[in-house]
Amino acid sequence: MLTQEILSTFKKHSDLVSYLEEHQHENPIFKSALEKYEYEQELLPLQAELVEFQRWVQKENKKIAIIFEGRDASGKGGTIKRFKEHLNPRAMRIVALNKPTEVEKNQWYFNRYIKELPNAGEIVFFDRSWYNRAVVEPVMGFCTKQQYNRFMIQVPEFENMLYESGTTLIKFWFSVSKDEQQRRFEKRLNNPLKKWKFSPVDEKGQELWDVFTTYKNQMFSRTHNSFSPWVIIKSNDKQRARLESIKYVLSLFDYDNKGKNAQNILPDPNIVQRYFRNTIQLDQ
Repeated sequence: MLTQEILSTFKKHSDLVSYLEEHQHENPIFKSALEKYEYEQELLPLQAELVEFQRWVQKENKKIAIIFEGRDASGKGGTIKRFKEHLNPRAMRIVALNKPTEVEKNQWYFNRYIKELPNAGEIVFFDRSWYNRAVVEPVMGFCTKQQYNRFMIQVPEFENMLYESGTTLIKFWFSVSKDEQQRRFEKRLNNPLKKWKFSPVDEKGQELWDVFTTYKNQMFSRTHNSFSPWVIIKSNDKQRARLESIKYVLSLFDYDNKGKNAQNILPDPNIVQRYFRNTIQLDQ
């Protein structure tokens, strides 16, 4: 028990940390607080690196598009939040499109995404992307077989055009196990502040898990290439997934003052892996 009397003996911040380390086996709250503290201690320097990275993107007129894909409750939104937390909002955007309008349904599928692509000097985070048509839409019956097939043919060509026009495209897939997804769904339903995050589509995702896996694997095998590879983030541990995905992005670029704030910006290969056919994923 952390009493007022014990607290009064602490002279500095490190005294509290030392106490938690020494007594973490006695109280799960102590252990949880310590893990949160260690996570924040690693996150803040990485976010400072992101600020340096963004300045370089602005100065060099780079165009950076980062796609966050994965099953529902895989940790995409929370990771985006940590990416953008301290960035200049004038040089970054989050794109999370609603279902297409009647007008958009009759346009070329990529139309509504093209206008959201980064301008020079800008970073854009896509909370889901055109890859809805590769997995979610065919699984849920939101597109025809013909629309799906056309998309799968066109998307590598589309991304090659982005590459040739100077847009850097980073494609993340957040991989979460079925049991962990179910646990997160239940947690959402029991939290009055997060109930809005749960939808009938989420529930269907558990029922159609294996169908989802089939389409996901087809997407990887047909859209993974050298100029826009798929990067798998094992996200059963949300905090680790956030840290390692930030490290992955930072590791790709030779920006000014790299490593000034965080000494270790190399991602953990146990958490972050480029897709290949034998890659072990949590959401198989």
